[in-house]
Amino acid sequence: MHWRTKLAQPQTLAPAGFKSLAVPTYRGSTVLFEKQADVIDHWKQEDGYSCGLYGTPTALELAGRIRALEGAAHTFLVPGGQAAIALVYLAVCKTGSHALVPHSVYGPNKEMSAGVLKRFGIEVESYDPLMGAAIAKLIRPNTALIWTESPGSVTMEIQDVPAICAAAHARNVPVALDNTYAAGVLFDAFKHGVDISIQALTKYVGGHSDLLLGAVSVREAKFRDLVGDTYKELGMGVSPDDCSLALRGLQTLGVRLRQLESSALTVAKWLAARAEIKAVFHPALPSCPGHDVWKRDFTGSASVFSILFDDRFAAKDVGAFVDALQLFKIGMSWGGVTSLALVYPNLDRPKDYGGRLVRLNVGLEEPEDLIGDLERALRAT
Repeated sequence: MHWRTKLAQPQTLAPAGFKSLAVPTYRGSTVLFEKQADVIDHWKQEDGYSCGLYGTPTALELAGRIRALEGAAHTFLVPGGQAAIALVYLAVCKTGSHALVPHSVYGPNKEMSAGVLKRFGIEVESYDPLMGAAIAKLIRPNTALIWTESPGSVTMEIQDVPAICAAAHARNVPVALDNTYAAGVLFDAFKHGVDISIQALTKYVGGHSDLLLGAVSVREAKFRDLVGDTYKELGMGVSPDDCSLALRGLQTLGVRLRQLESSALTVAKWLAARAEIKAVFHPALPSCPGHDVWKRDFTGSASVFSILFDDRFAAKDVGAFVDALQLFKIGMSWGGVTSLALVYPNLDRPKDYGGRLVRLNVGLEEPEDLIGDLERALRAT
């Protein structure tokens, strides 16, 4: 053969039998088949591979580990948390459907409700995240989905998910949960009745602020097929390199969550004792809405919580506080090794906090150093 042909169709020369603790990163868009009769183009190819879009061994290994961690029937990987939310909506809802979403849900979820979903003729109604079983009165004949997120985004309300699931299932309505805060382990979604659980693997599973991934896990086969067919049609492929990083992150998830919980609680309790702070919204503290439900249903807390400044502070003072921080960086997202702070001045909630609400993500720095940083910024405010 000509040398150019040899380059285009190389033979494997490395010896077989290499074993490693790391999962290999398999990159590939084209799957090869032994014969034409073997060709299939479907995500259900469970005893082999059909198209790189549906996952290489690296992606399917990550999906399998998330599935096992959550106790799911099946897990789909998608490019990010917002992609996971979109996949659930588009799999379950159709034109004329009605969906219920807590007003404390992740902001881009609500943006999707008012944007693309509205254009597609899907009505999304907000509800009080603390209403529990009373959600039954909001369910309509065309209600196709109820979203939950516990704790809620920024304001951290803990929902009575089992009560919501019971009310929903009495009317044959599926329940989805954004379980990112719990990393799929601090709250057992399927044990508590949830049908579809999503995570932004970007956060705690990735753990190092260097990847974007999401996961959609389903409780039973009927949702696997419903979500899977939509997943195929939307072409939500993921990078094997990002999957490789997430697989590495999974190995340290346990020790990181334990340290993050301890440090965040230390910082939260210190802030709760400060005269400048009116309230601390941390699930493990009684000041957090739904704290008793958290004690009943969760096995731990994580790194994210919010603080509300006293009424004597104006929005500009709170902004100055965040600007004065040095160890806490200003940035969105959370779950990584670096502590973050962000003001939420125009939060879309029934209650107006007047720009005095700050969300903190506690990272892996020493809590004493973080407290020192907060104290300096408070003095400068």
